[in-house]
Amino acid sequence: MSFDSLFPRGEKNDAFGQYFIGQSYLQPLASLGMSVSNVTFEPGCRNNWHRHNATSGGGQILLATVGSGWFQAEGEEPLSLEPGTVVEIPAGQKHWHGAKADSWFSHVAIAVPGEDTANEWLEPVTDEYYETLNEKRSNA
Repeated sequence: MSFDSLFPRGEKNDAFGQYFIGQSYLQPLASLGMSVSNVTFEPGCRNNWHRHNATSGGGQILLATVGSGWFQAEGEEPLSLEPGTVVEIPAGQKHWHGAKADSWFSHVAIAVPGEDTANEWLEPVTDEYYETLNEKRSNA
């Protein structure tokens, strides 16, 4: 793989593989009171819809570092993720993120500290829906 990243790609993300379509990689970067990890997605890889729940605080911040990806919050238009894009995801917001079909993609994922934090994994982003995003991109 020829993919230059600021951070190590990490190991195959097998522990969470059931919540992804395609292969992702995970490299923890820091853990001093919060989780900070580099997540790399092969082309076409994306995670399921999910929420970062918390009774107070919580949520997630994504810092796109290399490649091209998608982020979508429920009820909103998909957002193209390019290096330098920052996404703030409040606790409880249903969303998904991953690589575009023709690009590797990495982001740093920061778990915002909070009370009673827990991920709630939901349904996959279907191939049929995902393909419509890539069609829109190529027709733009």
